[in-house]
Amino acid sequence: MTTYRRDRFDGYIAGAGSTSGRRFVVGVWERSPLGAFADVMVAHPDGCRELLAPSEQVAEYVSGTYQFDGVTLVDVVVDRSVRDGGERWVVQAGELQLSLAVGGRLLLAAPLLPVRGPLVHPLTARLIDPVARRVMPGVRTSGTAGNGRREHYLAQDLHAVEHIEGTWAGEPVGALADVAPEPNFGFSSTPRRPAVTRVTTFVEVPR
Repeated sequence: MTTYRRDRFDGYIAGAGSTSGRRFVVGVWERSPLGAFADVMVAHPDGCRELLAPSEQVAEYVSGTYQFDGVTLVDVVVDRSVRDGGERWVVQAGELQLSLAVGGRLLLAAPLLPVRGPLVHPLTARLIDPVARRVMPGVRTSGTAGNGRREHYLAQDLHAVEHIEGTWAGEPVGALADVAPEPNFGFSSTPRRPAVTRVTTFVEVPR
């Protein structure tokens, strides 16, 4: 019988598409078995999926859980600040320079707000998975990951991304667009509508 080690990651995920065809998933993890870190998943217009990771340890763990066509080790710095009454993320990661303006809480966040304390548990993710699939197509909260791993997502808040600007390799990324088509980094996609999600992720790794 397979036994699992359960790893917990607490932080925020920003998902945004762009009119250039690039889609970005920026993770800011405040607490994890790897310490605090940030990483970026990029889906390029040609369908290539690239991970921007700050260390070999992070690259090995994340690429062992999700699917990528390439991994690049770069310094990943995410500055989150409040300006003019709203939150702004400034992301610097190798060839990527990206700024995101975060807006108000989305209506879909209402049922997420009570998920606190003991409710932040893989069992909760499994129970709400059928509902999440119906409400947000492409989004799942419980499923299988790479290398025999199992993964559970528990969102606890959701805010709109209202604007992006930046460059990839010196070329403008364009204006904000839906996260479409799905990047297919794993069994679950970020919401189609650009958003920042406060989330706890449980990854169960076979021993």
